[in-house]
Amino acid sequence: MAHSNHSSTFFFLTGLPGLEAVYVWLSIPLCIMYIASLAGNGLILWVVKSESSLHQPMYYFLSMLAVTDLGLSASTLPTMLTIYMMGIREVALDMCLAQLFFIHTFSIMESSVLLTMAFDRFVAISSPLCYGTILTNPRIASLGLAIVVRSIGLHIPAPIMLKKLPYCQKRQLSHSYCLHPDVMKLACTDTHINSAYGLFVVLSTLGVDSVLIVLSYALILHTVLSIASKTERLKALNTCVSHICSVLLFYTPMIGLSMIHRFGKWASPCSRVLLSYLHFLTPPVLNPVVYTIKTKQIRVKILRIFRSGGATIGDTQGH
Repeated sequence: MAHSNHSSTFFFLTGLPGLEAVYVWLSIPLCIMYIASLAGNGLILWVVKSESSLHQPMYYFLSMLAVTDLGLSASTLPTMLTIYMMGIREVALDMCLAQLFFIHTFSIMESSVLLTMAFDRFVAISSPLCYGTILTNPRIASLGLAIVVRSIGLHIPAPIMLKKLPYCQKRQLSHSYCLHPDVMKLACTDTHINSAYGLFVVLSTLGVDSVLIVLSYALILHTVLSIASKTERLKALNTCVSHICSVLLFYTPMIGLSMIHRFGKWASPCSRVLLSYLHFLTPPVLNPVVYTIKTKQIRVKILRIFRSGGATIGDTQGH
């Protein structure tokens, strides 16, 4: 039976099945992950802003990645913590639609930023002498604006279309946050239009972006193999390691989750939840770690900050 009164519609979110008794304890590592994401990405943004030598295209794109990671963490945070810390699984329709809008929007932004970073690496390796003239500040700003407009514009219709659907009595979602396909499955009416639109958005964003990233690296590899010196080849490839790690962190769990949803009827609900956590929670935590370890300029600046901070504390205690 469908409910026409949308103001009273709510859904039930799902945590890790079978572990309800230890949800409070599970909230501790989750809180640590969110704090690590906030601290790591915030530190990246502060370092890039304060260090004039990092005012270069590569680090501007890294700042964009940090902003999208912060947005993705903030989008999943409200329902994750209410489930595990307070045991509240109910979420109102309007809040659910707002959450899925932001989660999917920041996911597409992250994919778009990873694509622009692949383009950045291609230009840096294939045309190093023209790097500064191709990726100028106005052009980088235009790319950033295009990413925002593309991500928001494509996802505005989704919550509007879902808002108009009637929902059945069974409103059990299969994740700890609201996602478009998950909410759509609970409608008591034909959802072919919603499904087709969702597929169009996924293919035109994540699908196209992943293909273009692979194509960029094929061109990068072709350029690198044409370099005579083995040392220079390794040096060029080393500049791509951080970005490759970020791409794998973002796309690998997403592909696995997509395969399980479509073909893995044998898969346990717990495995689906864990894969979704890997997709949405780990990139914001690990991306700053990867770039700090692999990028010397950022690593040196952060070490300098901590050393100066330690020296300041030492001086204060001495006085």
